[in-house]
Amino acid sequence: MRHFNEELYEFLTQFTVFTTLEKHEMEPIVEIAGSKKYETGTMIFMQDEPMTNVYFIQKGKINIYKTDYEGKEQIVNVLQKDDMFPHQGFFRKGNYPAHAEVLDEAILVNIPILSFENFLLTHPEISIKMFRVLSDIIIDLQIRLKEKMMYTMYDQILLLLIRLTKKNGEEVDEDYHRITIKLTNSQLANMIGTSRETISRTLTQLKREGILYTDNQGFLVINCTFIEEKVLQ
Repeated sequence: MRHFNEELYEFLTQFTVFTTLEKHEMEPIVEIAGSKKYETGTMIFMQDEPMTNVYFIQKGKINIYKTDYEGKEQIVNVLQKDDMFPHQGFFRKGNYPAHAEVLDEAILVNIPILSFENFLLTHPEISIKMFRVLSDIIIDLQIRLKEKMMYTMYDQILLLLIRLTKKNGEEVDEDYHRITIKLTNSQLANMIGTSRETISRTLTQLKREGILYTDNQGFLVINCTFIEEKVLQ
């Protein structure tokens, strides 16, 4: 048996799916996990390939996107350090639902799904603990569906900006947060199923209204307080 990796244990236990597990329950999971470095532009997996691993990001950024039968791309998410993907990997069989491409040089921890399933078959009490944490993921999906049904495209763009600041942002001051990844208008449009022109017009309007601006490094800075308190009430 290889030496127990304490650093890997500390890294994995921060993820919601594992937070309810004791150290002795995590030890077999750490044993089956691996770690690998990936260069920018590397495809981790392709949409519709058999799902074999779940990944956890120690370093870098990963672009998750889908393509339709015409080859048109739609960005699902941009993931960074301390994110996992695909979320449903441990709990369903099938194929990867999207492509995963490295945006910035990455170090990923992977857990083979088959090995993990075999572990759960002999540890039903751990299965129960892990199924309970799925509620957070389900709630997030419900919120996104509600946004599609109840909000105008203008408000959906504002909600997207808020999500990006929470997932990939840092505080500038009490009101403003900087989005720490650079996304084109086309990429933003793909995330919520609208056009590049709609994104461009909306961002221009928001800049005129002082709700956002672009800093010297080209990052968007968002007045999250204004959006949350005034616009989306």
